[in-house]
Formats: sequence, structure tokens, C-alpha cells
Amino acid sequence: MIDRLIEKIEELKNPSVVGLDPTIEMIPDVMREAAISEYGPTAQAVAEMFLRFNREIIDCIYDIVPAVKPQIAMYEKYGLHGVRAYLETTEYATSKGLLVIGDVKRGDISSTAEAYAGHLSGVEIDGVKYDLWNEDAITVNPYLGTDGILPFTEAIKDLDKMIFVLVKTSNPSSSEIQDLLAVAAGSSSGETDENADPIYVKVAKLTQMWGSELIGSYGFSKVGAVVGATHPAVGQHLRALFPQLFFLVPGYGAQGASAEDLRGFFDRHGRGCIVNSSRGIIAAWKKESIGFPVGDAARKAALQMQEELTKVL
Repeated sequence: MIDRLIEKIEELKNPSVVGLDPTIEMIPDVMREAAISEYGPTAQAVAEMFLRFNREIIDCIYDIVPAVKPQIAMYEKYGLHGVRAYLETTEYATSKGLLVIGDVKRGDISSTAEAYAGHLSGVEIDGVKYDLWNEDAITVNPYLGTDGILPFTEAIKDLDKMIFVLVKTSNPSSSEIQDLLAVAAGSSSGETDENADPIYVKVAKLTQMWGSELIGSYGFSKVGAVVGATHPAVGQHLRALFPQLFFLVPGYGAQGASAEDLRGFFDRHGRGCIVNSSRGIIAAWKKESIGFPVGDAARKAALQMQEELTKVL
């Protein structure tokens, strides 16, 4: 998937991904009222409005962006119907030729991690294999260490899929843990010295190790890293230290980061990351005053983001 992702980015000249993270508040009144009129004030109504909303956006951006990134929590909130909306969204995006990054942030060990890795490896039922989730990549949480990551790397080893490990997230309080100085494994004193790496660098080193045997044709690993756009100096530092890590970059737009903040995230060839925008694209219709332009407004915002990003490549 890492080679397909790079090739898709270069074909479209667009290193961006649209985050499909809908909320009821984002849904236009006409769409919301139609679903509630048909299904009542139910989780099924929300699932239907999310699906219609997502499909309208996908129909208007599939030819200009390489990928979408649905956040599963937005759908799981509504139980069985919400999960169905997630699955139908990823299926529809795939049918339109989009790559799908499932923002699921899974993390556990042993058989539980193997079950989570089924998002990528699929499931086998009575000798028949199914890819139920239609995801090309997912996000994973490294907090449990190597035991929590190996089931995922094992799952993608022989598949054209990838994972993105949370390394330095875009939220302000990430510093409470991720910026702490790392203590050497097995240290009983817990002391650090002035040359110690922050935890996010330690996690990046591990991420590089976990993907060291999964390098694609362009020199990037199938084990990528989530690095927030809201930390431009960190992104530039990590790019210099880890040229094989491909970055999934949240924090652009609504969270405050600009295209200029991302200049150091790319390598000298203009490769190395894909930048996410969720609200800035899927809620762009709220800024328009001409009727009901959900898809048109999303396309306009996506093209503007593309223009801004290409200026720093």
C-alpha cells in the first residue's frame, strides 16, 4: 500500500487525505430531517444520514484526493447501525478508487491484537476469506510496546497494506507523555540524562525497527508514523532522523496548522507524508450560502488545500 499511496499522491499531485468524521451537527438540515422522517430519532437514522453525507462528499472528491480516513469512533457511537455506516462508507470509497486509512487506533497484545489486526488481514470462516473492513491501512497505538505491534506487522507482511503508529500526536496535551525523556529499558533508577531522547523519538526509533523489513520501492516502510502538523519543529526533526518513515499528518486547518508548518515534513523529493483535513473539508458547506452544496463545498476546500500544500513541496 505504501507504493500505491505514493504513486496515487504523485498521479494526483495531492498529498492530502480527507477525514470522514461526521457528527450530527455537521449534517445539513434537509439531509438530517429526511433521515429522521423515515427512521425516527434513532441510531439507524444517524447511520443513514452519515452514509448519504459521506457518499456525496466522496462523489465530489474521489478524483482529486488519493485517500479518505474515516474515524471509527464517530460511527461506533451509534452501535450496530453506526458500524454498518462505517463499513458501507469504506466499501463505497474503495469502489471509487480511493485508498482507505481506518483511523481505529487499536492497541493490545496476543490474541486480542491479532483480532484487531483482522481489520487488515481479514477473517477466514469455514475456509472462506473475507476482507470485511475495506481498509488499506489503520492507525495503531504503540503504548504496549513490541508485543502490541508485531501482530499488526505480521498481518501486513505479505499484504499490500500498512499501519501508522502514533508517534507525536497533534493535540496540545500530547506533551504530557510524548515529550517526557525516555528512560532506558530495564533501568531500575528511572533516571535520565540531558542526552536522553523524548519518548516520541524513542517510539519513532521503534517504529523504524518494526518496519525495517517492510520497505517499499520508494524507500518508505509499510509501518508509518502519525506526526501532528501542530508540531512543525518535531516533524522536521523526525524527518531528518527517520527518512524511511512515511508520516500521516493530522492537525492541518481546523486544529491550527498551516501548509507552511509542513514544509519540513516532506523529503527533498516532496515525498514522505499525507496530510489530513476533516472538518475543514467535510464541514466546508457551512461556509457557503448557496443552497445545499455539501459535495461542491468539499471539493472546493480540497482543491484549496491541494494548492496550499503544493506550494511547499
